[in-house]
Amino acid sequence: MLLSASAAVAAGMASTPALAKSEAEKALKESGPLPENVYGSSSAPVTVVEYASLTCHRCRDFHLKTWPQVKAKYVDAGKIQFVFREFPLNPLDAGGFMLARCAGEKRWSAIVDMLYRADDAWAHAADPVAGLKTMMRQVGMGSDAVDACLGDQKLLDGINAVAKRGTIAGVTGTPTFFVNGRKAAGMMTIDEFSALVDPHLAAK
Repeated sequence: MLLSASAAVAAGMASTPALAKSEAEKALKESGPLPENVYGSSSAPVTVVEYASLTCHRCRDFHLKTWPQVKAKYVDAGKIQFVFREFPLNPLDAGGFMLARCAGEKRWSAIVDMLYRADDAWAHAADPVAGLKTMMRQVGMGSDAVDACLGDQKLLDGINAVAKRGTIAGVTGTPTFFVNGRKAAGMMTIDEFSALVDPHLAAK
């Protein structure tokens, strides 16, 4: 019996890494309860998933400097599908993402772009909520609408669920990318991004 018990424990220990890998892969495939923010065709040979925050300077730099080149070279050319997932690092991140969601699917990308470009006006302001209200007023969302959005617990729970799945998938900081499931972290230039993506394209 002792031998059998020891064997069972050993088998359980051996299966733990495989189980963790399985859970990570599942978490990456199933983002959470909110609609995905997707660019490009589902038939593209390579899928890139980015987990990002709004107060992360490296995320901002990728979004403003590298992303336009990635979109032109890979997304618009049908080579990759790019999925952007929220990974808030603090309440300000969560609030910004909530407002982008409340603005509607068609305006989500423009709101995220605006918040990255003017992060000093809200993320580093003495009164961040007032800064966000000023920013959102530019796109037609008044103070009451902002308050209602930021008070939407169901939406906040959804964004946190996306981030929780990201943690299970292996995200420990932002930005983190998964290229056909392979993890890479940190700000990337277009050349660094291409070095990750091109081998996957060549293998197709």
